Amino acid sequence: MNTETRREAVDVAVMRQAIAALLPPSEDLPAGLEVPALTETLRGFMTGLIPEVEELAGRLHRDDIPRYCALACVGEARGKLRSLPGMGLGGDVAYARKLARSLAALCDHFETLTGQVMCVACDREIRRPEDAVPLDQVSNSGGAITAGVHAGCADAPRPRR
Repeated sequence: MNTETRREAVDVAVMRQAIAALLPPSEDLPAGLEVPALTETLRGFMTGLIPEVEELAGRLHRDDIPRYCALACVGEARGKLRSLPGMGLGGDVAYARKLARSLAALCDHFETLTGQVMCVACDREIRRPEDAVPLDQVSNSGGAITAGVHAGCADAPRPRR
């Protein structure tokens, strides 16, 4: 399997749906959420995404800040995968949320390193710039993160979780 085929298999939108079930932590968990199953799903996503981000970052110049940040994120993610849930009440949920935050960061780095632009409303890729309303002009990321909203999503109400 070549690199491009592998990269096409990375579905950031599906990963972000799994993340959304656990974050933000102030929200109650959805009814019927199977935390152990979701934890394994997150672990699987991270295991697949880590080498992708690592490979993409490895192509950048050694002194490049996005490379350094992405590789630091990879190291953090590996550490989270090696750790175990806490034993106390809610330890499994806290662990799953740590994995979700780490996976979200990996997704951000993957999108940045591949040049993907994601819709912040629906979490799908914006394939044609003319179909979107750009948001990166007001971002404090200095242009490191590119985001937008599909023109059709811009005025659509967002469902409450």
